[in-house]
Amino acid sequence: MRAAPDAARFALGFHLTESFLEIAIMSQSSSALDALPGTLDGWLARCERLHPVAIDMGLDRVGQVWRRAGVTLGTPLGQEDDGREAPVVFTVAGTNGKGSTCAMLEGILMSSGFKVGVYGSPHLVRFEERCRVNGELVTAEALLPHFAAIEAARGEVALTYFEFTTLVIMRLLATLGLDAVILEVGLGGRLDAVNIVDTDCAIVTSIDLDHMDFLGPDRESIGFEKAGVMRAGRPVVVSDPQPPASIAAHAEKVGADLWLFGRDHNYAGDRQQWSWAGRNKRFNSMAYPALRGANQLLNASGALAALEAVRNRLPVSAQAVRTGLATVELPGRFQIIPGQPTLILDVAHNPHAAATLAANLDQMGFFPRTHVVWGAMADKDADGMLAKLRPLVDAWYCCDLPTPRAATAASLKGSIEAHMAAHPSATAPKATLSTHADPMAALHAALAAADPTDRIVVFGSFYTVGGVLHEGLPKLNAPHLQTSPAAP
Repeated sequence: MRAAPDAARFALGFHLTESFLEIAIMSQSSSALDALPGTLDGWLARCERLHPVAIDMGLDRVGQVWRRAGVTLGTPLGQEDDGREAPVVFTVAGTNGKGSTCAMLEGILMSSGFKVGVYGSPHLVRFEERCRVNGELVTAEALLPHFAAIEAARGEVALTYFEFTTLVIMRLLATLGLDAVILEVGLGGRLDAVNIVDTDCAIVTSIDLDHMDFLGPDRESIGFEKAGVMRAGRPVVVSDPQPPASIAAHAEKVGADLWLFGRDHNYAGDRQQWSWAGRNKRFNSMAYPALRGANQLLNASGALAALEAVRNRLPVSAQAVRTGLATVELPGRFQIIPGQPTLILDVAHNPHAAATLAANLDQMGFFPRTHVVWGAMADKDADGMLAKLRPLVDAWYCCDLPTPRAATAASLKGSIEAHMAAHPSATAPKATLSTHADPMAALHAALAAADPTDRIVVFGSFYTVGGVLHEGLPKLNAPHLQTSPAAP
C-alpha cells in the first residue's frame, strides 16, 4: 500500500503577508499586468491553458503556491491552543453523497446563526455555483482579486484549472471571518487540492468504483485515497454502511477519531418520520430532509455526527437541525420538477449512483412510460449504469456533451444496443433509441414523444443536467396539452 505524503508539511506553514502579495503584483512588468484578465470568464480561460493536462494529482505544486499566498484556513495540526480565531473546517470526501452532505451541514449551521462558506465542484451552469457564502452564490467581482493574488503567488508553478480555482475560492473563504468552512473534495482525497488544509472534521461518504485510473482498481484502494483527508486526533465520520477496511486501518494508523455508521451514529425511520442517534446525542421525530431519496438519510446521519463531533465549537439546537434539513436545496440530486410530464434531474454518473437513482425512481409510483436523456463521460462504466436503469426505461435519448471527455451520443447508443444483445432475457423493455446534439435537444425530443402522465429523467453527468438548466428551470407541458386559441 502506498504511503501517504506528510500533508502537514504542506499545511499553511511559512505564511507570507498580504503586503508581500501586493509587492509581488506591483513588481510585475506593466505588460504582464496588462495581460491579466479583468473578467471571470477571462481568468477561467487562462486557467485552462496553464497546465498541459486536466488532472495532475499531488500536493507539492498546489501546496507551494498556497504557502506563498499568505493566508490560513482552519487550524493547522499542533496549533490548536494558540488562541487564534479560525473557522471550523469540514472536509467531505467520498464517491457519492458529498454535495448533499455539504448542503445539509450548511443548512443546519446557517439555521443556528453561524456564518458559513461552502466550496464544491463541479458546477452545473455557472462557475459561481462552486462557492456559497451564507447560502448565496459568490459574485464574479468578489473572486477577481483572489485570482490575481494566486497568479502572483504562482510564479512559474503550473497549476491545473481545478487547482488554481480551488486556491482562489479557499483564499476568498479565508478572508471572510466565517464560523465554518465546508470543503468538498474534488477527486480522491489524499492528493486532492483541498487536502492542503488541515480539516477539523473529515467526513467520508459512500465509497464505490469511480475514477479508477487515478484512485485504484477496487474499493479498498479507493477507500485508502479518500481516507487521506483524516488528521491525527481529529474526528472522521464515515457515512458508508459497509466501508472498505482501508478506511478504519488508515484512521488507526494516523490516530484519527473514527465515527462509524452503525456503531457511532445511526438512524431509524418509518413512512412519516425518522430519528437519529450519535454517541451522546439524539434527535427524535424529525421530518424527512427536503432532498429526496432514501440515501439522503445516510448523508444526513453523517452530517449530524460531524456536528456532534464539533459541538463544543459549533453547538446546534434540535430546532436548527429540523429547519436546516427541511429547507436544504441542491439542484440535480434526484430533483423532481412537477409538470406534465414530470421531470427528474440527477447527476448520477457511476453504477452506485445509478442504482440509487433506480431505487428512487421505483419508489415514485406509477408512470406509464419513462423517457431518459443520457449523456456521460467516456471513462465512466456505461454498462454498469445500464444494468441498474435499463429495466425501468422505455425510451433512451442519448446526447453529446460539450467536453472532449464525454462519450458521443452514438457511442452511448451503441452501449445500449450491446447491453440489449448481451442480456436478451432481461426483464427490461425493448426501448427505443435516438441520438441528439445536446441535452436540450434530447429533452425536446423526449417531450415531443411523452404523454402528460409519463416522466422524463435527465442523468449521467453534471454536463447533462446543466445542459437543460442553462436557461433556467424547465417547465414541461406535453405538446397535446398546448391548445390553440379558440376560433372567433
